[in-house]
Amino acid sequence: MAWAAAAPFVLRELVASAGEDEGYWATIRRAFDLDPSVIYLNSAGLSPTPTTVFDAMLRDTRYSNTAPVPHLWRELEPRVEGVRRELATEFGCDPEEIAVTRNASEAMEILIAGIPLRAGDEVIVTAQNYDRMLTAWDQRARRDGIVVRTVSFTLPTTDDTILGLIRAAITPRTRVIELAHLTNWTGQPMPVSEVIALARPLGIDVLVDGAQTFAHTPVSRDQLDCDYYGTSLHKWLLAPLGTGFLYVRRSKIDAIWPLMAASSAHRSDIRKFEEIGTHPAAPHNAITLALAFHRAIGGTRKLGRVRMLRDRWVKALTEDPRVHVRTPINDPRSGAIALVEIEGLDTAKLAQWLWSRHHMVTSAISFGGVTGLRVTPNIFTTPAEIDAFTDAVRAALQRGLT
Repeated sequence: MAWAAAAPFVLRELVASAGEDEGYWATIRRAFDLDPSVIYLNSAGLSPTPTTVFDAMLRDTRYSNTAPVPHLWRELEPRVEGVRRELATEFGCDPEEIAVTRNASEAMEILIAGIPLRAGDEVIVTAQNYDRMLTAWDQRARRDGIVVRTVSFTLPTTDDTILGLIRAAITPRTRVIELAHLTNWTGQPMPVSEVIALARPLGIDVLVDGAQTFAHTPVSRDQLDCDYYGTSLHKWLLAPLGTGFLYVRRSKIDAIWPLMAASSAHRSDIRKFEEIGTHPAAPHNAITLALAFHRAIGGTRKLGRVRMLRDRWVKALTEDPRVHVRTPINDPRSGAIALVEIEGLDTAKLAQWLWSRHHMVTSAISFGGVTGLRVTPNIFTTPAEIDAFTDAVRAALQRGLT
């Protein structure tokens, strides 16, 4: 049974107990070649990959270089079909619905640029969508004369608020809704399946940006009942840099134009979205090893671990009334990502101070009405590192950024 399909009570039980065996998690940490001088708390941006996965990528890269045409094109590149099958198994769809991409941005921009729209057609986005996606929609509006309507809300928020705002923004000209499954900025879960249920009877396509959910929080095609989903694999799957996938329901493939030209004979083939010219096979072939690593631990166990680490720093810091967490921590759909806002401390200066003074990697966020420090531990993070982070922030609260 796929981990995303686990019964809710089983998920809660595993999440509650996942942080108990530190010996186990120490073994997991040793699977990574980490800089011991750095406390890495920005997996929502980019994660390191396990050493076995990285070594496999290096091995294939070297092999490609020894005789590029036969080794790359004839031997290594065809292995993408195995990657496609494994990703489809994990997401719960047909392999003929998965295109292997370089990241979520590429996957989503294929959809944004390629979905048929005419001047005057309307698209609904949220102010908290990923900025690259908003830029892509802005370009589409300037190029084709479509109308982009933006709904905005204060985070954290509720499903009812989000659904109400989206429902109110729908007009007879609405053709597309694009939103994140889990916001990059704060880790706010979005009611994606409910939006799809609202939009589909009206003939409105919903594009799901899953950059922060695949191999992080429970997700599958049937759980969302989605027609389109794009994600990165170098965040939570721990695959090599420059890996992702695009899911398009088989009946929808024909209508979407690829970013780079593909033969009309392949208009219904998911592989048309992979037409990017010559590229290395090594990163995407290593995805299968990253999937094996993920499955060996188990998705629910991973989620339980990162939530335990998140809750550890949140509980410690929110004892101070000047500390405000802008993430719905108690939402069972939330994961490792949390955003903290601290009265009296400039976020950008705090992030820089944490790096320069303590070698701690976080992310200063200021976008779409959201301001704060985003903190995202991963399965290689230790409780001692979390405690060092909280100690550093407490010191900043007491003495300032000196």
